[in-house]
Amino acid sequence: MTTIQIASLEIETDTAAEPASVTVRCAGAWTVLGVAPVEQRLGALSFPLARKLAFDVSAITTLDSAGAWLLHRTIHALEQRGITIQINGLKSEFNTLLKLIATHAGTAELPEPIKIGLLAGIGQQAWRNLLGFSGMLAFIGESSIAFLRSLGRPHRIRWRPILHNLQTAGFEALPIVGLLSFLMGVVIAYQGADQLQRFGANIFIADLVGLSMLRELSPLLTAIIVAGRSGSAYAAQIGTMKISEEIDALRTIGIGPQELLVQPKIIALVIALPLLTVYADVAGVLGGMLMANSMLDISYRVFLDRLEDALSLSSFLTGIIKAPVFAVIIALVGCFQGFQVSGGADSVGRQTTVSVVQSIFLVIVADALFSVIFNWLDL
Repeated sequence: MTTIQIASLEIETDTAAEPASVTVRCAGAWTVLGVAPVEQRLGALSFPLARKLAFDVSAITTLDSAGAWLLHRTIHALEQRGITIQINGLKSEFNTLLKLIATHAGTAELPEPIKIGLLAGIGQQAWRNLLGFSGMLAFIGESSIAFLRSLGRPHRIRWRPILHNLQTAGFEALPIVGLLSFLMGVVIAYQGADQLQRFGANIFIADLVGLSMLRELSPLLTAIIVAGRSGSAYAAQIGTMKISEEIDALRTIGIGPQELLVQPKIIALVIALPLLTVYADVAGVLGGMLMANSMLDISYRVFLDRLEDALSLSSFLTGIIKAPVFAVIIALVGCFQGFQVSGGADSVGRQTTVSVVQSIFLVIVADALFSVIFNWLDL
C-alpha cells in the first residue's frame, strides 16, 4: 500500500490488486477559498492503471458549491474514461449539494460571446465619443457658470491655490520649456543654414528663426510641454481625490470642487502659459542666433538688427494670443478627465493618459483654426 499526501487529498494505491485499486481520501475545507490548489493537483493526476477508484470524503469538514462542483467534475471525467467510481462517507447535507450540482451540471451552458460586426463597433465607438463630448460640454458650461459666479463675488476667489498652481505649472516649468525651445531654435537654424547658403541669403536666417518661433513653434511647443506636465498632473490629482472620496467630502462640507479644484488651475494656467510662451520665444531666438553665428558667421548685432526688421508687433501677438486659449483647453481637459475616474488606481492612469492625448490633439486643432483665421484676417 503506497500513500501520497497532496494538499487536502490522501491517495492510497493498492498495487497488489489487478486491476489496480486507488483510494482518494479527501479532507479539510473544500470551499472556494482553498479549493484551487486541490484542483491543480487533481488535474495533474492521471491514474493510468486504475480500474476502480474510491473517494473517501468522510474527512471533509466544509463543502460549498465550488468544492462540490470540483468533486462532481472530477468524478464525471474519470467515469468517462471507464473507471468505476465509489463515494464513501459522504454526509447527508453534502450529498444533497452534490446531487443539486449533478442535476444542473448538464443544463448549465456558458453563453456564447456576442460577436460585434464592423458597423456595430463603429456605431458603439461613435456613441461613446458622443457621450464623452456631451459630458465635456456640460463640464465647460458648469465651469463657466462657476467662474461668472466668482466674478460676482471676488472675495470667494481662492488666491492661495492660484499662486500654488502658478508656481507648479509656470515657474517650475521654466527649465524644460527653456531647454527645448533653445534646442528647437538651434535645429531650425541648422536646417535652414545649408539651404540659405546656396542662395547667398544667410541674413534671412533671422527671419526664419524669428517668425517660426514667435508665430507657431513657441506657443505650440510650450502648450504640448504643459499638457504633458501639468495637464496630466491635474487629471491624476483630481482622480486620486475622487477615488479616496475627498471630493464627496468637499461637497458634504459645502465646498464646490469647481471652486476649489478647477478654477485655480484654469486661472493659473491662463496667466502662466503666455509668460512661458514669451520665455520660449527668447530661448528659441537665442538658440538660432548662436547657431547662425557659428555656421553662417553672422554676428549677434547683425542678427538682432535683421530680427528687428523682420518681426512686427502682430507677429509677436499672434503667438501670445494663442497661449490663453491653449491654457484653457489643457486645464479643462485635465480636470474633466480627472472627474471621469472611477474604480481603482488603474483608472487614474488610464484617464491621465487620455487627458494628455486629448489635450495635445485639441491644442493642435486649435492652432490649425488660428492659422486659418489669421490667414483670413491677413495677419
